[in-house]
Amino acid sequence: MNYNIRGENIEVTTPIREYVEKKIDKLNRYFDTPPTSDVHVNLSVYNEEQQIEVTIPMTDLLLRAEEHHTDLYAAIDLVVDKLERQIRKYKTKVNRKFRQKGAAKHIFAELEKEAQNQEQESDEIEIVRTKRFNLKPMDSEEAILQMDMLGHTFFVFTNAETDDTNVVYKRKDGKYGLIEPTI
Repeated sequence: MNYNIRGENIEVTTPIREYVEKKIDKLNRYFDTPPTSDVHVNLSVYNEEQQIEVTIPMTDLLLRAEEHHTDLYAAIDLVVDKLERQIRKYKTKVNRKFRQKGAAKHIFAELEKEAQNQEQESDEIEIVRTKRFNLKPMDSEEAILQMDMLGHTFFVFTNAETDDTNVVYKRKDGKYGLIEPTI
């Protein structure tokens, strides 16, 4: 893997670089041959909170994780754990797909090669449920209240002022966002 490590409000020292590379290199155990893709790592510090973002674009899979912590090394450990979970989830998904077709057990490396050969098949998205409902005209505050009452993280509604379809959503920081169409 080729590492692209950059820091924002932090100097990427040799020990930090080595620690990041050592931890992310542990992901190689999930592959038959180590991926040749670039690993993009962004380290940043805001108000004494360390943040790390890791993106690993691969042929049929985009691994991306982000973590915040007061300790940079703990944040690095947590983000690698997230990436491992993503790989295991993908491995389980692909294994299940082949088992449903009656194939024998496959190890992850073989599945990755198979996925490259059957690219269009792995890109299929299955919609398992469709919901239909009338969009009631309301303002964004009422939409947020409806969303919270339902326990959802987003809510689609018709804006009473503009008569456009809008979406309110709950952000990771606990605040709310509004998506409006542009014309």
